[in-house]
Amino acid sequence: MERTYKPGIIDSVMAGQNLAKQRFVGFNGRHTNSGDKALGVCDASTEENQLAPVALNGILLIETGGSIAAGDKITSDGQGRAKTAGVNDEVNGYAIDESQGSGEIIRIARGI
Repeated sequence: MERTYKPGIIDSVMAGQNLAKQRFVGFNGRHTNSGDKALGVCDASTEENQLAPVALNGILLIETGGSIAAGDKITSDGQGRAKTAGVNDEVNGYAIDESQGSGEIIRIARGI
C-alpha cells in the first residue's frame, strides 16, 4: 500500500555513522538507542561524516522493529527503528498505521 509522506521541517545533522533512510536519528547524528529521544527521522541514506537530511515533524515514514498497533506511542529500538514505547521510554511520535513485525514501513505523526 502506498503511504503518504508529509514532512514539515527538514534540517540536517552531521552523520556520526552510516545512516539508513526511514530510521530515527539522535541529536548526535547516530541512530537512536532503545527508548531514546530522537531529533527526527532520516530522510535519505547517508554515509558517515556527510550531512544527513532529518525530518523533524509531520507525517513521516519509518521502518518498524516489531509489531505496532495504530495509535501506539512510538519510540526507537536499538537500531533506530520504530517500536511501541514503554513506560520509561521517550515518545517520538504516534503510529498512524499498524505493523505486523520488523522491516515494515509505517506512517507516524510527529510533533503533535
